This record gives sequence, structure tokens and C-alpha cells, in this order.
Amino acid sequence: MRWLRLLAGVAVIAALWWRLGTGAFAGGLRALGPVPITIALVIGLVTTLASAARWRLVAARLGLRLPFREAAGDYYGAQFLNGVLPAGVLGDVHRAVRHGRRTGDVGRGVRAVVLERAAGQTVVVAAGLAVVVFRPELLPRQVLLCLGIVTVALAVAAVTTRQRLRRVWAADIRTGVLEAWPGVAGWSLLAVAGHLTLFAVAARAAGATAPLSVLLPLLVLALLAMGMPLNVGGFGPREGTAALSFAAAGLGAEQGVTVAVGYGVLALVSTLPGGAVLALRRMIRRPGPDARPVSSGRWRRLFGGFGDGGARHWPSFPFWPRRPARLRSRRSAGQATSCTPQPAPSAAASLPVIGSSKASRTRPHPSASGAGSRPSPSSPGRGSATPRNQGHAVRRPPAEP
Repeated sequence: MRWLRLLAGVAVIAALWWRLGTGAFAGGLRALGPVPITIALVIGLVTTLASAARWRLVAARLGLRLPFREAAGDYYGAQFLNGVLPAGVLGDVHRAVRHGRRTGDVGRGVRAVVLERAAGQTVVVAAGLAVVVFRPELLPRQVLLCLGIVTVALAVAAVTTRQRLRRVWAADIRTGVLEAWPGVAGWSLLAVAGHLTLFAVAARAAGATAPLSVLLPLLVLALLAMGMPLNVGGFGPREGTAALSFAAAGLGAEQGVTVAVGYGVLALVSTLPGGAVLALRRMIRRPGPDARPVSSGRWRRLFGGFGDGGARHWPSFPFWPRRPARLRSRRSAGQATSCTPQPAPSAAASLPVIGSSKASRTRPHPSASGAGSRPSPSSPGRGSATPRNQGHAVRRPPAEP
């Protein structure tokens, strides 16, 4: 099933390539410059923080602890993985499982991610339905057919789900989304507005001169098509929908593909900080042989943690400052002092005596080194003098009557 989805996305891209040529795809790359890239990074920061706040709200309603900084770091990394991996959802799977393992409930962590993503898609679907109602001429029959197939598939999946799972999901939807709908809807609207703004920036950079009142419905339809899991790194249905809708609006299918490709590149650029977060976590989670440990204080709070447990380490770079020689010698001296072996107690103080009375077997020997002292685990060296029967019980002959 997964390979069929990937093949469907590849088939859409191949059909557009064959029909429109390479100019439509190359135009989206040539239109990018420093200004659009800077705007994309800023918009990506805003949309990521809004989405992380929505995720944190839903997780808190479900009883899961999720600090905002950890949510922002995980969301950045998930968006980067969604953009560079097939299917477009593997990053969300990664953050769902990671958060579930961190909180001790993987199932609830997965449901929190699914619900917050579904809440965001609900806003996009509502905007798409508004476009269908007020501008039906912009939506060709092919797009309506695809949307109908996706709707039927979701309905069949909901019906065939087991009753127990339906009860669990219904309770989580009511608690995590419906009872907190003002906050969830507000953060979702902010995130969708950021995506549409980035789409408009890509359209202007690609040379689209139509007014925003004409472009926005087309961009909403392309954004709606992005929710279909039939893409390769985000490319596929978005470009096909943009080509059909732009052609229906009289702007040309080639310009629609150029705008969609430009948006895809800008969206990937906006998630590059997520790649940096993942790389930093990986370097700190897997130290080199000469790495030195550090505390997980403000860096862990800033980047959302560097692993699921254990010591954290800084990677050993050539320019990393080393510990001063004075501190290294003091630390070595302290370790040498703490590791000095202590003399072992005598055999009579710690070994039982067979054949003696009960009191003599249980009472400690007076030669023991203080009350409550624990014998040292260190053993004498090879050349030291050791009693011949040390480590064995001493048998005495029974007393004569």
C-alpha cells in the first residue's frame, strides 16, 4: 500500500513533466532569491511555533506532559523529515513515538499527534469547501473525484474500526479537541494563514501578477491537495491540483506548476532549522570516544532534550577548549586518593567458626574495625602473605566431656 502511494505521486509528477516539459519545474527554482528565502524562514518559525502550541494543548488535554520548547524542537524536526522523506508523514510518526516513549504511553502520544494534525487539516478542508461553494468553476472534475475517493476511504476506515478503538478515539476527540476548540482553532488558523502567505510569496516570486483575490482560492485548493498521502517529499498532488486550477482560472497550467514547485522549495527551506536540531541532537546523543559530559540544563530546555536517557556529551571538535592542566591534575589526584585500597580485616573477624556455641558464632570479633564498618572489597596482591585457610570456615575439634 505504501509503495502504491509513492507510485501514484511519481506518476503525477511524470505526467506533468511529460505534458508541460522541464520549464515549469525549473521556473520554480529560478524564481527563488535571498528575499523569498528570508521570508520563508520567518514564516516557517511562526507556523512551527503555532503548530507546536496546538500540539502541546492537545497533549495536555490528554494528560501528557509536553514542554513548549520540546514541542517546538520536535515539530521542527518532524517538518524537516516530512519534507525530505516519502509519504510526507514519517516525521509525524517519529515525533509521536518519541513523545509517547518519553511520557510512557506511546498509544496516547500517537493519538495526540493524529488529533492535532487532524485539527489543522479540518481548517484547510473548511476553507476548501468554502472555495467549492463560492467558486465552483475553479475545481475541475478530476479534483472532485480525488476528494470524493479520499472521503469514502476515510469513512470506510472509520466504520471498520473496532468498537473499543472507536470509544477510545471518541473520548480523546471530545477531551483533546472539542473541549479546547477555541485554542485549537486559533492556533490552526494562524498556521494555515502562514502557509497561505508562503504560497503567495512563492506565486509573486514565480511571476504571477494576478490579484490576491484570484490567487487565494487557487492556493487553498493546492494546500488542500497537500493533505493527500500520495506525494513524494510533498510533491505530486499539489502540483497536479495547481496546474488544473490555474488552467481553469485562465492563468495557465505551467504557471500553476511553477508556483507549486516554488512553494515546495520554500517550504523545505523553512524547515531547515529542524534539520539542524536533529543533527545537533544526534551529535550530542552519540558522543565520540574523547567526548566530555555536560549537564542537560538550558541546552536541553532549548532544543527539547538530546535523548531518552543517560549522560549527555558535547562532541569533541578540534576547536573545543580543553580542561586546564591544573584542574586535570587535581582531578587525577582526587581519583587516585579515592581508589587507594584499604587493608582487609582479619579472617577471625569475618569468618564463622563451626563447632562453637551460638553466641560465639553471632557475636562480632573485638578486633573488627569499629561498629558498623564494612570490609573493603579489595584483595591483597599476588606477593602478599595470606593465611592458608582464609576464605574457608575454621573447624575446631569438639570439647571433651
